[in-house]
Amino acid sequence: MEQTKKPNALNGITEGVIWKQLLLFAVPILMSNLFQQLYTTMDSVIVGQFVGSQALAAVGSTGSLCGLLVGFFVGLSTGAGVIVSQYYGAEDWDGLHNAVHTAMGISVVAGVILTVVGLVLSPTLLRWINTPDDVFDMAVVYLRIYFGGILSLTIYNMGAGILRAIGDSRRPLNYLIISAVINVALNLLFVCVFHMGVAGVAWATLIAQVVTAVLVMINLMSTTEGYKVILSHITIHRDTFLKILKIGIPAGFQSVVVSLSNTVIQAQINFFGSDVMAGLSAAGRIDGFIYMPINAFGLAMTTFVGQNVGAGRLDRVRKGVKVCLAMALGIVIAEGALIYVFTEPLLSLISQETAVLQYGGMMVHLMASTYWIFVMAEVLSGVIRGSGEAMVPMVIYICGMCLFRLVWVLVVMKVFETIQSVVWCYPASWSLTALAFIIYYFKGNWLSRHHREIAPQK
Repeated sequence: MEQTKKPNALNGITEGVIWKQLLLFAVPILMSNLFQQLYTTMDSVIVGQFVGSQALAAVGSTGSLCGLLVGFFVGLSTGAGVIVSQYYGAEDWDGLHNAVHTAMGISVVAGVILTVVGLVLSPTLLRWINTPDDVFDMAVVYLRIYFGGILSLTIYNMGAGILRAIGDSRRPLNYLIISAVINVALNLLFVCVFHMGVAGVAWATLIAQVVTAVLVMINLMSTTEGYKVILSHITIHRDTFLKILKIGIPAGFQSVVVSLSNTVIQAQINFFGSDVMAGLSAAGRIDGFIYMPINAFGLAMTTFVGQNVGAGRLDRVRKGVKVCLAMALGIVIAEGALIYVFTEPLLSLISQETAVLQYGGMMVHLMASTYWIFVMAEVLSGVIRGSGEAMVPMVIYICGMCLFRLVWVLVVMKVFETIQSVVWCYPASWSLTALAFIIYYFKGNWLSRHHREIAPQK
């Protein structure tokens, strides 16, 4: 199939002033993350204020399991995004067409598999992480409803990833704004008016996710650009699928293993009871806001590097890294300082119970003052993965964010059996991971090697 549409001024990020291009691309991603975070935050606010701390603990306990089960698909979507961005930068329209339709095929298959696994295994998985009996039934209800609608989440994430890969981060933002408004409205209706409790929160989230999936598919099907989705063309193209797997499997395995380590940590947290679970669940919602700019700039660099490597603009890659790190560090440090100062008022929006404020405040203060360390790891990981290198980021993340955390739980937790020792595991693992990425960024030959692999496609 021959495609003739070329990158337009909106989407192309291989030309122009680097800081402006990165900012114009990263800010909509940041805002998208903001509205996506509003989903979970409003869930916690409404549950904490109108249902109680046990329901808050039930919702919070499912986060690590959702990340564990969805993690591999997230990696595959990352691999698809890298391939799409490289084809787009190289103006290979046949390759772009195949990559887009293979990616959408993957999202459908993954959504069906996750639905079955989530519905069947929810109780077993919750038992594995030592979910207390007083919140167990509510957690099962939430998790099953969540996975009942997971297909819409996989379709939206893959579709939004395709749009971002070609440089359009604004439309995914618009869809999430609409979805966030729907989610908040339905939360209030289902929980405050119909008194559906945790089930109401889950249904509100599911319906909002369906809306985003529909909107992104309408966009992809109606465009005249080379990334147009034609439903009858959705299939798994073998060669493209293998290229996606080359990046996606390491990224997916990385995500699953890191999520597994977080699940192990969640199991340790659960041993301290529902009060601690509720406090750290509330803190996790605040923590998500600190992580948003880190994730936004990491995703921005993956697309930026992918398109510029595809276009042969290696000079822009190194310059882009310096600019991106400077912007990301400045924003995260400033944001962390503000959240540190206003921790108690922020947590009070979710719950005013003493235990939530105490344990949540402890975690938020630690995260707000140390999250800047993770900027180095996330941005450099995005840079290296955008070039087409996936194995090394996987190994670094597994060692720094998984094996190290498991050793921490087995060793440090045996000596210091406190919730503080659990929470300190996070900044310690970020530091080790960031150091490894810095060393590989300067010592590895990742950029030139993957440029040589892509060059023949042009």
